[in-house]
Amino acid sequence: MSEEKKNLQKENPYAAALWMLDAAAEKISLNKNIWERLRHPRRCLIVTLPVMMDDGSLKIFEGYRVQHDYSRGPAKGGIRYHPDVTLEEIKALASWMTWKCAVVSIPFGGAKGGVRCNPKEMSRAEIERLTRRYASEILIIIGPDKDIPAPDVYTDARVMAWIMDTYSVAHGHSVPGVVTGKPISLGGTLGRKEATGRGCVFTTIEAAKILKMDLTKATVAVQGFGNVGYNAAQIFHESGAKVIAVSDSKGGIFNSRGLDPKKVLEAKEKGTSVCDYEDGDRITNEDLVTMECDVLVPAALENIITLKNAAKVRARIVVEGANGPTVPEADEILQSNGVLVIPDILANAGGVTVSYFEWVQNIQEFFWSEEDVNRKLGEIMVRSFNEVFKMARDHKVTPRLAAYMLAVGRVAEAIQLLGLYP
Repeated sequence: MSEEKKNLQKENPYAAALWMLDAAAEKISLNKNIWERLRHPRRCLIVTLPVMMDDGSLKIFEGYRVQHDYSRGPAKGGIRYHPDVTLEEIKALASWMTWKCAVVSIPFGGAKGGVRCNPKEMSRAEIERLTRRYASEILIIIGPDKDIPAPDVYTDARVMAWIMDTYSVAHGHSVPGVVTGKPISLGGTLGRKEATGRGCVFTTIEAAKILKMDLTKATVAVQGFGNVGYNAAQIFHESGAKVIAVSDSKGGIFNSRGLDPKKVLEAKEKGTSVCDYEDGDRITNEDLVTMECDVLVPAALENIITLKNAAKVRARIVVEGANGPTVPEADEILQSNGVLVIPDILANAGGVTVSYFEWVQNIQEFFWSEEDVNRKLGEIMVRSFNEVFKMARDHKVTPRLAAYMLAVGRVAEAIQLLGLYP
């Protein structure tokens, strides 16, 4: 790969997403017309969001909603609030959602949304006003049969409740199926909050079988301690694994004897960071990524494992709880060093899978038990893991490329069957 292309990928997340699409399309000899179509999102909406702040001033925010493809069903994807959100990032995340839904074979296409803001510096009232303004601006393209948003970075069940309410008021009746990740009392599903982390654990169990690793004796390091990172850590802990390190944006903590994720979360909620937990040594995020452990879970943002540190990763399994935490060209380094990577579009697909369950329950107006949700999630994650790793073995490619080959093939088949209209 040329230096120019590498630099482009660092500056443009969508270029990295296209790199994987192109690699998979070439490997499966994808029809050139379908290939070209998949390189472009179906729709990109940019909205201007005037919001009245608590001090009486008016502040203008910029928001996005991108629908990459919906050949296999309604578009699906989260909404993130972050000061570094860009259109190119949202385009990349929307395309990853397309492949994520396809790799676990649920009937959704890919979408993503975001607002460039810093929710840490905003009051709850300001966030609500921002959310309702954003929801009102994207009403024209979302809906339970068109595009179903969900929580993502710095958004949660309450934000989804505000979006649901804004949409429902506009339509004159309650429409719970317009979003997933809602509070249980508003039609949310049991098991959704833990789903992404639980999916990471399900796939890790399957990977451990390949490596003949006893997970009850394994050490786990989790980079990122939001919803995904915390729940993955807690479920690993409950399964008997030893969580030795966790981190968030302000740094991390390490304890060779093991950490109790619930106690770490309590310390973080009382303070501002996992670093406020006293029973552990302070470490940096880079220390965590390169520390010796059996399982590494990057569960924060993109571009955590790069060409600069890939050779230093000493984990036996990398489970990508975040979207795009490993730059594509680092895969070969990890594989050559014997690191088994469970790619993001498989590893963290538990969230969108249970979002699908929630959507189905909203449509049917019939709700399942948490045991049913977790059992169905396990069945899908295990089946999908085995399909991806069979593809990797059969074609002698990395698990990431295998996952993309499987997903792109499924989306391409749908596009071919639908044809081009008009």
